Amino acid sequence: MRGPIAPPQVPLAASRADVFADLVQDSVERLERRWPQLADIDFLVLEVPRLEGRGELAWSDEAVPLGGVVPARDGRRARVVVYRRPVEIRTKGRDERAALVHEVVVEQVAELLGLTPETVDPRYGED
Repeated sequence: MRGPIAPPQVPLAASRADVFADLVQDSVERLERRWPQLADIDFLVLEVPRLEGRGELAWSDEAVPLGGVVPARDGRRARVVVYRRPVEIRTKGRDERAALVHEVVVEQVAELLGLTPETVDPRYGED
């Protein structure tokens, strides 16, 4: 009788969405060491931005955004959103994708905190 290849708690393959979410989480954890207040911000991954409408993160420019922010209001926590598909389309390979994800997260956190990206992460732009 043959057993499973891996224990049930160990995934055999993570989905692209799961891998991408892990990249965002890794980036947030790097920044939280310097900015503990990020624990009060929700970080989300959405597939694509909405083209138009009344949504908080709707866009209508020619360039597709890679991320966005929603400030805290009405008792809701602030949110930083990273759009998975636009980032994936612009990158080749995990290292390049991780670098762009981190850049997007840094830029959105900077916007939310009213700081420059270089203040949020002194290594911003070095890649």
